[in-house]
Amino acid sequence: MRNIMIDIEYDGTNYNGWQMQINGITIQQKIMEAVKKLTGEDVTINGSGRTDAKVHARGQVANFYSTSKIPIKRFPIAINHFLPDDITILEAREVPIDFHARYWAQGKIYSYQVNHQTQRSALLRNYSYHFPYQLELDKMEKAAGLLIGTHDFKGFMSSGSSVKSTVRSIYAIKIEKNKNSIWMTFEGSGFLYNMVRIMVGTLLEVGNGRRSMEAVQEALKLGNREKAGHKAPPQGLFLDKVFYPLTH
Repeated sequence: MRNIMIDIEYDGTNYNGWQMQINGITIQQKIMEAVKKLTGEDVTINGSGRTDAKVHARGQVANFYSTSKIPIKRFPIAINHFLPDDITILEAREVPIDFHARYWAQGKIYSYQVNHQTQRSALLRNYSYHFPYQLELDKMEKAAGLLIGTHDFKGFMSSGSSVKSTVRSIYAIKIEKNKNSIWMTFEGSGFLYNMVRIMVGTLLEVGNGRRSMEAVQEALKLGNREKAGHKAPPQGLFLDKVFYPLTH
């Protein structure tokens, strides 16, 4: 038995997220089907975490068990043969038998693209959030500084999660403007349900003057969702990298 770790890139536009479900096609489902066509095995694909419908990934990670004798370097091209063009296996490697993509993850990096031009973009509509309002980036950076560190992020989580602890560590937040796009990058130990999208919405509201620094502090201190900003839409979000003891 081999434990195969795979790095995955996907365009989430046409999918109901990562996780298998009864209604709707998912990334996990497509990869499981591709592996079965390749190896004849019914495998379970363990992802590093879920991504919502329309969210994209440059560096999702998963693992599965296989008795296939296909050389490890051949796995990506072999699986890709059975995958649609909007899902690609970038790399594969053999890992310890007890490795699990979710439980071994030590941190993640997400990025979010905001389209800041006056008119909506036909080309960026599936990969950004159109936010044409005035923004003060210096205020956004100051508010981002409040979020860096180890905090209880209960106020930055959507309802519906069953996690035992809402304490997470944010190592870095970068806000960069490139022509008409604003990219926000978040690196942390882990993220709660919709946490990145709520942080994005909060920072945009601070930059636009709709929300104060004090409200951000209260959202952290009191765990009050109403003190944080709106949840930015999914299509601007990208999972860029997952860190492991094997790769960090």
